[in-house]
Amino acid sequence: MCPLRIVVDRTADWRPYYPSEDLVTASDYLADERLSADQDAATHVINLCADLDYLETGYYVSLLAQARGQRILPSVETLNQLSRKALVDLQLDSLAPLLGELAKRGTLPGDTFILRILFGECLHPELAKLARRLFERLPCPLLEARFTQRQGLWRLSRLKPLKLTALRGEEQDLFASALNRHSRKVWRTPKARKRYRFDLAILVDPQEALPPSNKSALKQFIRAGRRLGIDVSLITKRDEGRLAEFDGLFIRETTSLDHHTYRMARRAEHEGLVVIDDPRSILRCTNKVYLHALLRAKGIPCPDGLLLGRHDLKRLPEKAAGLTYPMVLKVPDGSFSRGIVKIESTEQLLREASRLFEASALLLLQEWLPTEFDWRIGVLDGEALFASRYYMARGHWQIYDHSKGKVKSGGFSTHAPSEAPKAVVKAALKATRLIGDGLYGVDLKQVGDRVVVIEINDNPNVDAGVEDVVLGPRLYDRIMEVFLERMEARRRHTPR
Repeated sequence: MCPLRIVVDRTADWRPYYPSEDLVTASDYLADERLSADQDAATHVINLCADLDYLETGYYVSLLAQARGQRILPSVETLNQLSRKALVDLQLDSLAPLLGELAKRGTLPGDTFILRILFGECLHPELAKLARRLFERLPCPLLEARFTQRQGLWRLSRLKPLKLTALRGEEQDLFASALNRHSRKVWRTPKARKRYRFDLAILVDPQEALPPSNKSALKQFIRAGRRLGIDVSLITKRDEGRLAEFDGLFIRETTSLDHHTYRMARRAEHEGLVVIDDPRSILRCTNKVYLHALLRAKGIPCPDGLLLGRHDLKRLPEKAAGLTYPMVLKVPDGSFSRGIVKIESTEQLLREASRLFEASALLLLQEWLPTEFDWRIGVLDGEALFASRYYMARGHWQIYDHSKGKVKSGGFSTHAPSEAPKAVVKAALKATRLIGDGLYGVDLKQVGDRVVVIEINDNPNVDAGVEDVVLGPRLYDRIMEVFLERMEARRRHTPR
C-alpha cells in the first residue's frame, strides 16, 4: 500500500478523529527536504490545510508535493482553477443537464442550497451523483458548492475549498469514512473538447515593458507561420473569448500563475488547442520554490540553498547560523531579476525576509555564485535551439539592474549550441525533460568545472537581433514547424 501523508495546519485540527501515524503538520511537511525521489514518488498526500490561496501555506504544500513527484490532492492546477470562476465554469459547463434533471424530480430545495462534498460524497443520497461529478471535475478533498435558481434555471454560483475545522457531527463521520474509501478509488477527469483549424494566435501585451519577443520577432513569427500555411494573428487578453477560433496558442507575454496568461493557457488547452507554453509548463517554471525542490529531488545540479517559511522568522538567526554570506534571497515568482535580494548579513536577512514574507509564505535562500555572464540555452521539443550568454549589467551583480528606477541590462552574445560547453547543454536538456516538451530557456552558471541550473523559463526571450543571431529566419521557422507538426498530429488522431 502506498505511503500516505495527511497534511493539516495543526495537529489539533485532527482532534475529532482517530490518531494517525500518517498525520503531519504543514510546517513539518514543508521543511522535509529528503532527496529520496523513489520514496517520494510512491507517497499519496492529502492536503487539508485551511488556507489554499495562491502563495499561502496550503498552496505550497501542493506545490512542493508535485515537485517531489508525489500524488497530491488537491493539485496546484485544481487550486488555481478554484481561485478563478472562469476556469471553474469551463470545468463545470456540463452540469446544466444534471441540474435540470434533479430539478424535474423536485430534488433541489428552495431557491438556494449549499452542498458540502467530502472526497466526492455528501450527506444527501439524492445528490450523490452531483457531488461525485463536482469532485471528478475539480478533485479537492473538501468542497462547498452553492447553487441558486434564477428564472427557473439552476446554476452553480460558488465553489470553494471547505476547511476541515468547519465539519460538524455527521459531516465528521462521513469525512472519516470517505477518506478511507478514497484511497481505493481512481477518479477520472473528463476529456477536453477538441477543435481543429490551422490558425495560430500569438498572445501579446502591447504595453509590456520587457516582452518575451520584440516587434521585429513577432513579424518574423507571422511570416514563418504563413510560409507553412498557418494563419498567425496577434491577440491580447481581451480576445480570450475568441480562443476557440484558433488551432494553437503561442504565449509571447510574461506568464504568471495568478494571471490571465495562465487562465488563457488553461482555456486554450480545454478547447483542444496546441499551446506553447502549456499551463503545466507555466505552473512548473514560474515558481522558484517549486523548481528548487524539483531539481534537488531529481538530482539536477542547482545552487545550494534552503526554504524559509514565515514560521522560521522568529528563529531565523538560529537557522542562519553557519551560513556563508553573501547569499541570495528570492521570492517565488519574480522575473527579470525582480524579487531577488543579495544578502550580506544576518541582520539584512531578517530585515528583507520580514518584508518579503508579506507577499509569500515561503522564500528561497540560495548561495551566491558570481559570474561574468549566465548561459541561456533555448530548448524546444527536447532539442537545443540556441545558446546565449547574458552578461551582468555594468556595475551590478544581475543581468537586469532595477536599482535606479530605469531598467538596465548587460550585453549578450549568441552561439550555436555546439559552441557552448557540453556540460551546460547537457544539464539544460536534462532539466527541461522534467518540465515538458515546450519552449524553454534554461539559465545556468558555470564556475570552474561546476555547472548549475539557476532556473527554467517557460516563455524565454526570442528577440530579433539577439537569440536569432545564429539561425536567423530558421529559428522562427523551427518554432512554427513544431506547431504545425503538433496540429497535424492532433488532426490525425481526432475521431471523426
